[in-house]
Amino acid sequence: MKDIHLIQKDISVLEALKKINSIGTGPMVLFVMDDNNRMLGTLTDGDVRRALISGSRLEDSVDKVIHRNFNFIRQGEGDIVKKLHRQRELKMKLVPILDDDNHIVEIVNLEEVKTKLPIDAVMMAGGKGVRLRPLTEKTPKPLLKVGDKAIIDYNVDRLIECGVEHINVTVKYLAEQIESHFSQPYNGVSVKTFRENDFYGTIGGIKIVDDFYNDTILVMNSDLFTNIDYEDFYLHFRQHDADLSVAAVPYTVNVPYGIFDLDGRNVKSVLEKPVYNYFANAGIYLMKRSVLQEIPDGKFFNATDLIDKLISEKKTVIRFSITGYWIDIGSPAEYQKAKEMVKHINE
Repeated sequence: MKDIHLIQKDISVLEALKKINSIGTGPMVLFVMDDNNRMLGTLTDGDVRRALISGSRLEDSVDKVIHRNFNFIRQGEGDIVKKLHRQRELKMKLVPILDDDNHIVEIVNLEEVKTKLPIDAVMMAGGKGVRLRPLTEKTPKPLLKVGDKAIIDYNVDRLIECGVEHINVTVKYLAEQIESHFSQPYNGVSVKTFRENDFYGTIGGIKIVDDFYNDTILVMNSDLFTNIDYEDFYLHFRQHDADLSVAAVPYTVNVPYGIFDLDGRNVKSVLEKPVYNYFANAGIYLMKRSVLQEIPDGKFFNATDLIDKLISEKKTVIRFSITGYWIDIGSPAEYQKAKEMVKHINE
């Protein structure tokens, strides 16, 4: 925890102002502690200004001018994701998480992260990227550049923005390049790589990850370019108490001809240039940790195999619709589309 935002109650208002001034960038707020390091309140330069106008002096202790009716989250009470969502709605920037004795357990900076999702993430990065050859002959597809950074880095960045602290990557093809890419912490987060002994399909590789810390696991292809809202995805998953949630994208089929509705050789009706709307698998999944036992060890196993298995066992499998953009970078055309899109996103 950074102590730049922490002060004791008995320091002077002047010293508190100096502390606020030393923060530099970021939320200009201090958390005021008592002699037992229990949080008493908050202090901003606005609080100080109002106190001075009301007759307080710079020599007074901050204990006299602090804001005591402050926003906080109590550790272990309710869904922290919902609570942080509410804090964002209230335009809060720094949110303290307190234990039962009002000690600060953590300070969440909502200017740096959107939320704190209690999930483990696993990105599948072992494929050969055959359709993108010759680009992938010497570079694994997840490390191909879109704009100024690798495809996989966009996904890691968005997970970090959602407060995900446990990020894993399964590798196989040109594995040493991805292992080297994440050999050092990425934006302060350790990204662990696990090498598959064989190609284990689109989800089988999850079983080589050595440990999980949360009861919810996100699994996704590493070569996607998407702005899926992971917070909404998680809340939707929890709301429906699903065993598995599959992210989906709208897919429309336009038939440019009149289509017959037949009964044998007899024409019952004609549908003129019909349009069919479907939802396609986006390659992003949320699952309960207990679902791991449904995936065999050391065998080729696709996500579709898992979906079929869970449905046959009457487990709850749901769909989550992606409302933003989503590109599966599997072909030269889709790769070029992503490179063009990122130009506009970065403008």
